[in-house]
Amino acid sequence: MIGNGCKKDASPAPTKTYNLKVKDILGVTGTVTFTGVSSSTTTIDIVLNNAPSGTHPANLYMYSEVEEGAIVITLNPVDASGKSSTEVTSMNYTQLIAYDGCIKVLKSSSEPNEILAQGDIGGNVITTTNKTYTLNKIDPFGVSGTALFEKRVNGNTLVTISLEGLVDGQVYPATINLGSIESVGGGPVVKTLSNVVGTTGTSKSYTNIRKLNGGIDITYDDWLIYLGYINIYQTSVDLGNIICHGNIGSN
Repeated sequence: MIGNGCKKDASPAPTKTYNLKVKDILGVTGTVTFTGVSSSTTTIDIVLNNAPSGTHPANLYMYSEVEEGAIVITLNPVDASGKSSTEVTSMNYTQLIAYDGCIKVLKSSSEPNEILAQGDIGGNVITTTNKTYTLNKIDPFGVSGTALFEKRVNGNTLVTISLEGLVDGQVYPATINLGSIESVGGGPVVKTLSNVVGTTGTSKSYTNIRKLNGGIDITYDDWLIYLGYINIYQTSVDLGNIICHGNIGSN
């Protein structure tokens, strides 16, 4: 007996797409797609919408978009059509979609501090798990707001401070302290957050947290049960300068 052979269809190449959000140039958004074309080769394709004319450098950076990470992979620039495609062999597909990194597209090589669009990738992607805490006014200051804790895929935490009532252009330090706002004499600072810069309307700051100031690892789940509170200061980090605060975690 002679049987007819049956050829099995090849499995489609694995792909993962992340969003690129507007940063310094209003209206510019896009996507970055990772495609595993072989066990050792991955293509990284960027598509931008509403990008200005010219070519725009693009890189894969270590750490999240709100941190200062080094360039890990230099990607091909985004061309006049708003597209870029790069073949990568230094990391495979599985490593890239779990990587602690982000993608940033710059305005130009002569303006590297102007970011057209950016987005977290891999382990830094924000999940739907989050918790918001209220930051209350302290008389006579009229400052109030919220602290949003968001869980990343890798367990790290993005903390977004949103405040109303700040002076435009003024810089306001922020900290997480041990204890509660009722602590006599105040608790010690355990994590320094990014300063909040006053703007018209809602002022925001963003901090990615991996460790406490002393070097101890801390995850999003740890924060949910942490005995702590947040202080916002008018100028320097000093108990006499607190203008807004709120309990977090187990408080």
